[in-house]
Amino acid sequence: MNAEGARIIGAGRVASNSRQLAWAARTGLTARAVVYLLIGVLAVLVARGRSGEVDQKGALAEVISRPFGGWLVALAAVGFVGYALWRLSEAAFGVVGEGRAVGPRVQSFARALIYGFLAFSAFSLLRGSTTGQSSQQEGYAAQVMAHPGGRLVIGVAGAVVVVVGAALVVEGLRLTFMRNFSRELPPRARALVTQLGRIGTTARGLVFALSGGLVVAAAWTYDASKAGGLDGALKTLRDGPFGPTLLSLVGLGLVAFGLYGLAEARYRRV
Repeated sequence: MNAEGARIIGAGRVASNSRQLAWAARTGLTARAVVYLLIGVLAVLVARGRSGEVDQKGALAEVISRPFGGWLVALAAVGFVGYALWRLSEAAFGVVGEGRAVGPRVQSFARALIYGFLAFSAFSLLRGSTTGQSSQQEGYAAQVMAHPGGRLVIGVAGAVVVVVGAALVVEGLRLTFMRNFSRELPPRARALVTQLGRIGTTARGLVFALSGGLVVAAAWTYDASKAGGLDGALKTLRDGPFGPTLLSLVGLGLVAFGLYGLAEARYRRV
């Protein structure tokens, strides 16, 4: 085989791998969007007095209890795996539009770990697990804090989540998320997506920041029960002053993020 033939074959393999990663990215973004839609709806229902967990696993548990729910959760699990693989590829080779900058690659690696955990949670539901996501997170926090230096590790992890949440709030207010979209997005749709993204990304950031703050509090007080993740953060809102109203508004914000996420799955540059 001559050099030209090898070059053509190599280019074909690169194009094929790019298409596969793009498919994985869009499948994962769709799964993430649908889950946030469900979390937002659950948050509004909990604000009105309904019981249940308000997080990713709680949303999937709600789905699996419905007809054909097992198939839908299996599809979500595949989507989470695809999302994690896409983020791992960004961590290894660089983020689109960011070159080989270290910061975005570290963020992609962290997101890959998070969605790998969500894929694991989805598969555990399919195997019949009844352990809630918040209980799992509290258990992990307790195990880590039982070791020397464990409280410091948990505290630092919580602080990192607070910083991530603050960064999402800034991203939502500055509309920097719109740089991810291709020019194929029609002008009217772009205006709608901009507003959904502004509201949704800001709401998501606030919830992340509160969740991280609770993890820091868990480390400070040596009380793993405070490290309840997304469910713990949303229920902390519910139990505070004007709780049902605030939780309803945040729930609607997460619904907005889910709708924005569906547009991102279709039009994001990957």
